[in-house]
This record gives sequence, structure tokens and C-alpha cells, in this order.
Amino acid sequence: MIYKKFLDLELSEIGIGTYLGNPDIQTDKNYEEAIKTAIELGVNVIDTAINYRNMRSERVIGKVIKNYDRKNLVISTKGGYFPIDADLNITDITKYLKENFIDTGIISKEDITPYGNIISPKYIDWSFEKSLENLNTDYIDIYFLHNPEDQLQIIDKEKFYRKLWATFRLLEGKIKENKLRYYGIATWNGLRAKPTDKQYLNLKEIYDIAVEVGGENHHFRFIQLPYNVAMTEAYSLKNQEGNLSVLELSKKLNIYVYTSATLFQGRVIRQLPDITKQIFKVEKDIHVPIQFVRSTPNIGTALIGMSKKEHVIENLEIEKYPKLTPEEFEALFEKAKK
Repeated sequence: MIYKKFLDLELSEIGIGTYLGNPDIQTDKNYEEAIKTAIELGVNVIDTAINYRNMRSERVIGKVIKNYDRKNLVISTKGGYFPIDADLNITDITKYLKENFIDTGIISKEDITPYGNIISPKYIDWSFEKSLENLNTDYIDIYFLHNPEDQLQIIDKEKFYRKLWATFRLLEGKIKENKLRYYGIATWNGLRAKPTDKQYLNLKEIYDIAVEVGGENHHFRFIQLPYNVAMTEAYSLKNQEGNLSVLELSKKLNIYVYTSATLFQGRVIRQLPDITKQIFKVEKDIHVPIQFVRSTPNIGTALIGMSKKEHVIENLEIEKYPKLTPEEFEALFEKAKK
């Protein structure tokens, strides 16, 4: 396994994601095996979110990691969507939300987008502490605000930035309490959008908010966005300040990049012509999209959702193949555009 040195962390170039699957016991068992196998094969990056599988993904991770040296693992989770707790057997979600969150002041109705996104400090505080409990750990390595661009559906950019400022201050406080190491944003549309798009996120402006809150030693050091052979905007779209791509600006700002949707639930594999295995110097179709992502300059860790042990073993066979050089990758990319 190739590891990337970043600040005081060493992160595997492949990470395991835990989004997919039903919130049931069998899927828990599958993930338990998959995560153990991944760790034993050298993966130390494990990514989740409080709302994945109704909190069960976090809890499975918490069960597994107690058997390993915690300091060798890099655990990231996300907060920003209202989660259902699989253990509570909730039958009336509206009643549960009102009684436990709105009536208690954790959430106001104005904070919630049509898709259930909430990034207000009070809610993120609750979400963070609940994730700590679910993960059965004393600290979280990286905490992402989950799809914050969704807020731009209901508030203007000025209010959005004020909300980010307050939430970043909360997260810097968690770091002072030794409960957190770094934070960032995990997006779907925001960092891939054109500047004219309502959900567009200006990474430099968000970075500057972190500097304002935490000074030059702030801890806004990670972002996550989709990137695969069908969604190349992180590399190809010059949508950030200075006519830079997200990957170029991240390098300039010393921000580590996680990419998600590497396989896009298998959809990208079905679009690939046979010749691509040859081009990417691999033997299996499944390895082509992984090779594409891991060979892209300035990407730190490629997340792959893997809920079964056999998928982990097969996907990690990619490590026996050398990555494309930056020059080879650029040449292929330019050729594909023609």
C-alpha cells in the first residue's frame, strides 16, 4: 500500500467507504469483515457519516477499530444531514424530529433544507458528539461538513458564510478539547459546479473563513468530492480563483483531497471500452477506474465503497500495478478530450 504523508498523518492512497447497504445485521457483518480485511491489507483510511445506514456504519467501525491500534488509523466522518437512529425503532420521524431536536433547540425549522441538510453549530455539536459515541473513540481524525452547498437553496451566500464561520469556530473548539484533529467539507455538487451555479462553492473564500476563525494554524485541511472517469471536474474544470481547478488550488492551499464515487456503484465500469485495460496497464476492468483516480496528480486518497470482503481483496490488487506517471496521465487525458 502506498501512503501519503500529510502534516502529522500518513494516509493510505485507497480508503474504504461505508455508504451503501441496508441498515441491518447482515450488512453489519459484511462491513465488519470488509473493514478488517482492508486494515489487514494496509488500508488505514476509513470514511463514514452519521447518516450512513442510519448510524449503523459508524457503529460497525467503532466495533472493528477497538481491535487495532487507534493511532494507526485515520477515521473520517461527516455531519450535516438529519440521521435516523436504527437502534430506536422510530415509527414517526416527524414527531421524533420535533420532540428531540426542534423543541429542545438543537435545530430550528429555518436551518433545514428540503433535503434535510443542517450545518448550524448547535446541530453539528450534537452530531459530532453522537459520532464520537457511535465510533467508540476518544477523537475523530477528520470531520467533514456534509454537502454544505445544499444550504444555498434556502439562504444567501452572506448568511451561508456566517454559518460556516460559526461552525468552523465550534470545530476549532473540538480540536482544543482533543476530540478532533482536522476538519473540512465533503461535497457532491459544490466544488464541481460552475461559478454561475447557485450551489457553487469558492474554496478560497471558505479557506479564508477558516483562517479568520483559527488563524494561520487553522485546521481546515481536508476536502472530499466525487471524481471518476465520468466526473472529472476536480481535475479538468478551472472553476476556482486564479483560473485553477479544485485539485490545483488544493495543492496551493495545502489541503488534502479525498475523492469519492471512484467506481460510482459500478456505473463507470460499464462505460469503458476494452482498450482501457491496456492503456491503464491493468488486467481487470474493475481496476481501470481505480487506476485512473490514483494516477491523477494531487489526489490524496481515493475512497471506494466496499461492503464485502471479496470486493476489498479484488480492488486492492491494484496495488501491484505501478501508477501512471503525471506525464502519462496528462497525455491520456488530452487524448481523450479530442
